Amino acid sequence: MKSYPALALFLGCALSGEAAAQTTRLSLEKLKDKIAGGWAGQTIGVTFGGPTEFRYNGTMIQPYEPIPWYDGYLLETFQKIPGLYDDIYMDFTFVEVLEEKGLDAKTSDFAEAFAHRDYLLWHANQMARYNVLQGIDPPASGHWRNNPEADSIDFQIEADFAGLMSPGMPNGAAEISDRVGHVMNHGDGFYGGVYVAAMYALAFVSDDVGQVVERALETIPRESTFHQTIEDVIRWHRQYPDDWRETWFEIEKKWSEDIGSPIGVFRAFNIDAKLNAAYVVMGLLYGDGDFGKTLEISTRAGQDSDCNPSSAAGILGVILGYQEIPARFQAGLAAIEPLDFPYTRTSLREVYGLSYRHALQSIRRRGGKVGKDAVEIVVEEPKAVPLERNFEGHYPVEEIVLGREVQEETTFAFEGIGFAAAGEARSKDGKDHVLEAQLYVDGTLVESFNLPTNPSARRFIPVYRYEIPPGRHEARVRISNPSDAALLWLDYVIVYGPR
Repeated sequence: MKSYPALALFLGCALSGEAAAQTTRLSLEKLKDKIAGGWAGQTIGVTFGGPTEFRYNGTMIQPYEPIPWYDGYLLETFQKIPGLYDDIYMDFTFVEVLEEKGLDAKTSDFAEAFAHRDYLLWHANQMARYNVLQGIDPPASGHWRNNPEADSIDFQIEADFAGLMSPGMPNGAAEISDRVGHVMNHGDGFYGGVYVAAMYALAFVSDDVGQVVERALETIPRESTFHQTIEDVIRWHRQYPDDWRETWFEIEKKWSEDIGSPIGVFRAFNIDAKLNAAYVVMGLLYGDGDFGKTLEISTRAGQDSDCNPSSAAGILGVILGYQEIPARFQAGLAAIEPLDFPYTRTSLREVYGLSYRHALQSIRRRGGKVGKDAVEIVVEEPKAVPLERNFEGHYPVEEIVLGREVQEETTFAFEGIGFAAAGEARSKDGKDHVLEAQLYVDGTLVESFNLPTNPSARRFIPVYRYEIPPGRHEARVRISNPSDAALLWLDYVIVYGPR
């Protein structure tokens, strides 16, 4: 990889201690090239890893197993599997909000924009969409008491836009992340997006992957498990510099548990932000600036193996710039760049320009200058965002298998301080229905809520409750408007005890 000692020295001054604000100069063409490289990189990454997504959970993809890539593969995937690109069409949604409302767009603007789109969402995104549609506003919509998926990867995979419009300004990226990320996440789930956005921001002003990874981590509170996870990955990379699989095993041993998402608790499946961010960082560090190698490693680590190479390749795409992405991986980009991305009114070609315009506005707003041929960026020293913790005092202790169709009501007993049930409201006639439900704990009504059968409006985790006094309890779920055309399916319940 190229080395720029002067730039590294400059950044060391710019990002240390109480040093005076430093600036760096970037030509307008270089800025455009890097922004395009970021968007193209993440598009290539998600497409590359698409066939492996959550097919390798708790295991790696062996080197003898080929991952396909060929000319035309991008267009083929783009047209046949639009739902694969949820991380990018969410990104585009937020860019469109900024274009319509300006850089001062409110949290409510971002929340309403994606809540009313018809694209499919999952985990924290879908729980947040449900919450917003039901009148639970941000940040409550992303808080773990209202969103069992608060630690999940969702904002981490759609925070790219915040970094791409904040060249050299990780704190600016964090400020935008605060307005958007708390719509769907909290705690480690929120930190995943802040961290990824900070890496994008710093990738504009350093070509040193290791420096980008380490400096961006300064935006995350040291007390958080997210910070501790990434700090470990950096340390293990130094300890095992020649074999990423050694670091992979260390990650699995220490950080592979999932406490929040009931879909992942007691299972190999893991959509937790910090674990998947560890794979992103592992791909960047061991890829050492090689685009193909970075893609391979972040994909072969498994779990969310389309979103992880998307983040890694997007960040590296900024470092390298669009023109330096290898021709093998650029193949097919020209065919999809003019096309509106699935579920959006924006194409890749257009988003290159939108993010460029937003970056110029951000540079001016945060003290920089925009000239005829170049920009002067005030490079920011990363500052940690406030500490947030999810599921404090809660630890999974039991799984109760239910496997029940609920037409009117059901009960189950548990011993602990909380629970979260996996399942869904189902239509039996193909039409949309809304079940009206109540949750009672020990005979006391604790929540009334709606359960839409429409996939875009569904409550991703249908029934949950935390912070219940310790002891033996009975939960009762009642449907007050039973219908022969719809039912509530409850698969199993994860029970939480005191940690």
